[in-house]
Amino acid sequence: MTRDRALKRAVRERAANTGEKYTQAWRALRDAGGDAAPDAVSAASVEFDRQMATLLDRGYPRAAGMSDAAFGAAIEPLRGAAVLDPVADPDAGRFGFVIVVSSALVPASTSITLVQRRGRAGFLSMLTPEELATFAPIEQVTLPAGEAYLMSAADNGRDSLNTTPDDGLAAIVAHGRSPLTIEEGIALVTHFPEAVATNGGLSLAGSRCGDRRVCALWISKGAPKLGWCWAGNPHTWLGIASCAGRAGVGQG
Repeated sequence: MTRDRALKRAVRERAANTGEKYTQAWRALRDAGGDAAPDAVSAASVEFDRQMATLLDRGYPRAAGMSDAAFGAAIEPLRGAAVLDPVADPDAGRFGFVIVVSSALVPASTSITLVQRRGRAGFLSMLTPEELATFAPIEQVTLPAGEAYLMSAADNGRDSLNTTPDDGLAAIVAHGRSPLTIEEGIALVTHFPEAVATNGGLSLAGSRCGDRRVCALWISKGAPKLGWCWAGNPHTWLGIASCAGRAGVGQG
């Protein structure tokens, strides 16, 4: 990919993620990269910084019982695995890499409340924090070790609306992708709030607790809500979210 194409893609992604105008996003990336237009590596670093800033702004260090510096030091080693996705298009529900903070560091019952979308905070419903903690990654999902990792090529499942979680999971696995866990779904809407919409919720089929419930994120009363739906029930407003892979420290 040429530097010019990498810059244009990075500008589009930044504008979609931040709400900036195209020219504002271009100047921000240009300034971050110095006099020369940033290449794909520096553009990925700019996006990594944006997501890091989001975590700090949302209060993740305090929720983890850490200082900002200590929290940043725990996340920073992931920078080397951050790579821009050439087909990422937030408007179409396709995203690049996403920093995921594990529930061991910040429980999902807390991180959902740190989500902000259009001035509304996320909230937990239909489950107690204790019930939510019983959900764990399914057999088909292997998570990197550590307190945080990167998820790559996330998709909010817009193309699988009105599909049951059972059927959607089978299709995702057949295509060599992986369903999102609860923590990954929260991470996606933390960094990309518009990934969840009024008529476009996310089914998080990568986490289960041994029964037929599948957690999901959708908009309720204008705010992101974490609840659950039945594994065999389709919903016209709910898609099956997935990703291409995951990488921890020292992995690419």
